[in-house]
Amino acid sequence: YTFYKIFSKMFKVIVVKKEFKTIDEQIEVLKNKGLIIEDETYAKEILLKENYFFINGYRLIFMNSITDRTFIKGTTFRELYSLFLFDRYVRNIIFKYLLIIENNLKSVMSYQLSKNYGYKEKDYLNINNFTNDKEKRRRVKDIIEKMKRQIRINVSRHSATMHYSKNYGYIPLWILVKVLSFGIMCELYTILKDKDKESVAETFGIDPNLLEEMLPILSNYRNLCAHEDIVFDHKTERAIPDTEYHNKLKIFKMDDEYIYGKNDMFAVVIIFKYLLSKDNFRLMMKELEYEIDKLDGRIDTIPIQKVLDYMGFPKNYLEIVEM
Repeated sequence: YTFYKIFSKMFKVIVVKKEFKTIDEQIEVLKNKGLIIEDETYAKEILLKENYFFINGYRLIFMNSITDRTFIKGTTFRELYSLFLFDRYVRNIIFKYLLIIENNLKSVMSYQLSKNYGYKEKDYLNINNFTNDKEKRRRVKDIIEKMKRQIRINVSRHSATMHYSKNYGYIPLWILVKVLSFGIMCELYTILKDKDKESVAETFGIDPNLLEEMLPILSNYRNLCAHEDIVFDHKTERAIPDTEYHNKLKIFKMDDEYIYGKNDMFAVVIIFKYLLSKDNFRLMMKELEYEIDKLDGRIDTIPIQKVLDYMGFPKNYLEIVEM
């Protein structure tokens, strides 16, 4: 992970210094780095529509080394673009199932808080409804203020909030959550009283502390998906705790740390294993397997396992479906 972070920082500095290049110049840069472009007309059309600098962001895996920033002999533009499309399809899959979890979490949390503290803003946003941990007091106030701000912003913009405000004079939490970001919901969970955390986590059949550790990872990936950023090799700053699935899959350890499934895309798969229904998880894994198999048939320069390594997927990743 340290290597990845160092390289990422180096790469970002280089990108900042890049100047505008025409499509023809972009083609020449790629060719000079050893990329084989079989059909220049096709390549130019893709670069214009998809953005050269974004596609170029996928080249790391096809490079000879961190010091030799040329493409591995035989690498083609179609392979590079195939990885770009693979990431897009995987991002869409992750996003689709993230939205299911987001909706479930919003529903469960709004039900729990409304049941215990009332359905009007003055009731469910009362500071006494949340943790009395002195170290979290400032965070409690900040999150409550964020929610109040969303009420002020959306009272005249969102049809449901407008309806309740106009006709009833208040906006119930089960309506407000529709306009709250997933990030705010994740923050909200951290300031709940222990009994409320336990009730929410119990709905998902998960330990409340584990859920609290997992939510920031999902929030980070949700933002990446929403902004169409690169996800297949993304590493989060935070890592999920060791789980039973790390052990069952016999994931290799280095320096007493699992090398996969901690702060990578496979960590997201493990989180989904906990939070999605069995049917939805099975469907998601089938969709991921299909995209991986499809990419395997479109790249020859590098083995598919190299892509899986970047994703944090062990060779036996599919075994998690039956666990």
